[in-house]
Amino acid sequence: DSGPLRRCFSLTYLRQTVDITAPVEEKHGESVQKSFRNCDALTGVRSSDVLHGTRKQSLKELNKNPVEGFSAGLIDDNDLYRWEVLIIGPPDTLYEGGVFKAHLTFPKDYPLRPPKMKFITEIWHPNVDKNGDVCISILHEPGEDKYGYEKPEERWLPIHTVETIMISVISMLADPNGDSPANVDAAKEWREDRNGEFKRKVARCVRKSQETAFE
Repeated sequence: DSGPLRRCFSLTYLRQTVDITAPVEEKHGESVQKSFRNCDALTGVRSSDVLHGTRKQSLKELNKNPVEGFSAGLIDDNDLYRWEVLIIGPPDTLYEGGVFKAHLTFPKDYPLRPPKMKFITEIWHPNVDKNGDVCISILHEPGEDKYGYEKPEERWLPIHTVETIMISVISMLADPNGDSPANVDAAKEWREDRNGEFKRKVARCVRKSQETAFE
């Protein structure tokens, strides 16, 4: 763990797209947790059923109103906790033409806590670990950043959705953050040899993604 040097991508783009500063009573999801407890007590509906419905409704909305740049579906029709997404490389970027496959894994208490995202397709990017784990602010656990780099509103909040996550990832592909990397080698190349070695490695990943996208 490289500690404070390993600050992950923080999306200013997301602020322009969705209102992540909308007031959340109490402290980052505690009011939502209280609502679920009240729901349990007053209606007899289990919070796990509410959360299950949240994922199901999210998928239904995405299928009904698809968002440009990605598609999403279940890996297993009987498991709402694991999704597969296909992300199209943004136009006018080094990733243009790529079709990158990734998995979203939801915790049992989503949306109180964020899902994990992992690229299955090989991708060379400063803000994606070499093992494929995506490192962006809104996928970090809610609350204060112990290193002081990220504001609480930049991290996960229960108002976030799969759509806002995907918008964040597409923005990340378009504008990597080489100063706070998850992949130090990719970040170094991005800063020092963007149109050389970095570009060649990304181009190889794009070609490979096209070959394996629908396997």
